[in-house]
Amino acid sequence: MTSEFSVHMDEYLPLRDVVFNTLRQAILKGELKPGERLMEMALAERLGVSRTPIREAMRKLELEGLVVMIPRRGAQVANITEKDLNDVLEVRIALENMAIEKACKRMTEEQVGKLWMAAREFEQNMEDGNLVKLAEADVKFHEIIYQASGNERLIQVLNNLREQIYRYRVEYLKEEETRQVLVQEHEELYQAIRERNVERAQSISFAHIENQRKAIVRSLRAEDRKQDK
Repeated sequence: MTSEFSVHMDEYLPLRDVVFNTLRQAILKGELKPGERLMEMALAERLGVSRTPIREAMRKLELEGLVVMIPRRGAQVANITEKDLNDVLEVRIALENMAIEKACKRMTEEQVGKLWMAAREFEQNMEDGNLVKLAEADVKFHEIIYQASGNERLIQVLNNLREQIYRYRVEYLKEEETRQVLVQEHEELYQAIRERNVERAQSISFAHIENQRKAIVRSLRAEDRKQDK
């Protein structure tokens, strides 16, 4: 286990929740890789805790589908499958369409300005090549649209879904060509929302998500071919 991550104590949370959140984020951000074995003792030593909160975290992560238990091997990070990907992105398309429709009607000029700045921030972060920072910049761009919808329940559901999408975003951003396409898609989506053009904005969003799906599928299939050799 060579991944770089550490526990960050929170005085307001029980230790078991801190450990769970730490491991969850490490999986979602790709610091713990799909298929990587999760050894209780090694994780306990790395995080400076006993094995009990590690074990409790594993059970919760298994319920979320982020960890699987393999007979005679123990726990490992769940692999990303095409089925999981398609299920998540189908839901995202439906919810983002709703968020875009409401954002086009309700977005303030200040929020329009923030959306433009978020698009520029993503482009600037491309120079670093830090996939986690790029994924976070992409999240920030879409978060502004969600907030502009003004629907708190919708925002809550999208935020929960965002966590499930995070590990897919990192896969998507591995290809330099797709990063360049994403810059253009952000700018086009910004323009459509600024012009309050719901239909065009939704069309751009659909193409953006479909491009993301295709790129991740290519990455998954390439990884499968490596493992088959």
